[in-house]
Amino acid sequence: MSEGTSAKAGDAFREAATIMARLRGPGGCPWDREQTLDSIKPHTLEETYEVFDAIDRRAWNELRDELGDLLLQVLFYAQIAEDEGHFNIDDVLRGLNAKLIRRHPHIFGDAVAETAGDVIQTWDAVKQQERAGKPVKDTGLLSDVPQFVPALVEARKLGSKAAKVGFDWPDATGLLDKVQEEIGEVRAEMTETPNAALLEEEIGDLYFVLTNLSRHLKVDPEQALKKANAKFRRRFGAMETMAGEGFAALPLEEKDALWNKAKLAEKSL
Repeated sequence: MSEGTSAKAGDAFREAATIMARLRGPGGCPWDREQTLDSIKPHTLEETYEVFDAIDRRAWNELRDELGDLLLQVLFYAQIAEDEGHFNIDDVLRGLNAKLIRRHPHIFGDAVAETAGDVIQTWDAVKQQERAGKPVKDTGLLSDVPQFVPALVEARKLGSKAAKVGFDWPDATGLLDKVQEEIGEVRAEMTETPNAALLEEEIGDLYFVLTNLSRHLKVDPEQALKKANAKFRRRFGAMETMAGEGFAALPLEEKDALWNKAKLAEKSL
């Protein structure tokens, strides 16, 4: 980014922050003034997934707009926090800038990091130093893995943390065996009168192992599932188009045949 571009971005950011302050200020927007830190959380999650969707579709104009919507969430939180006397957007930016410099000593200091793995080790070491100056709540290795993130994300992070101290499957082959073991345990609970709690537990174990398999194969499980969902949408839509209005009434065998046609047509593109 050139100096001129950086200056323009700074001006645009200040303007956005000023607009947000006006929307929340006296005589501002009634809806914006009523919002709280808690009330806008669902919007933040929605905007995050819309960013993901635009990236997956390589929809650059939409991505630009969605990033703006996501940035709006940051401005909104910061303005509410300022209104309540906690901090303001300047504090957020100063904290971010200091953290970026602090966690990249190989760029802004004397440390050496020649590979991405070296960078991760340096980053984690700095994080440990930062925690040393904060009140201790839970010193366990998994204590900093948030429980409020999507379950697939949490499972991946838990597996990664445990792997750092050697508690992990040695390779993906072992995980494949574990997947088969977990499938067997699910199958064992699929009785005529299944115990719902045990069945839920075994399904959860299967998801956890699959998430760790994804980690070993360097695949993001959340994105993998999102793409599988998108593929199902496409193929199901193609089935409906081929069958016309009578799709729902077709027997399963004919639906399966349509699915295979949709699958072959997609692969031939």
